[in-house]
Amino acid sequence: MIKVILPFHLKNLAGVSGTVALEVAGPPTQRSVLDAIEKAYPVLRGTIRDQGTGKRRAFVRFFACGQDVSHEPDENPLPQAVAEGREPFMIVGAIAGG
Repeated sequence: MIKVILPFHLKNLAGVSGTVALEVAGPPTQRSVLDAIEKAYPVLRGTIRDQGTGKRRAFVRFFACGQDVSHEPDENPLPQAVAEGREPFMIVGAIAGG
């Protein structure tokens, strides 16, 4: 099971609280985890990544084991600690302002 931490606004939209646990076939990657999230919670389609291109939305970041993996290729395997459910995959909504 992969543990995923969603930002507050996406938890509200999906109607969940706490950490989300998902089954992902094969070695987990950003793409496979996001596919599993969108399959389990269809209301989140298009909120985390663009439905047409599959690219991460601006102001959304992904973290695994304390590392920002947002700019890594989405087919790269996630760290073993995430794959084993010891560490969560975090989706974070970034804030900009001036």
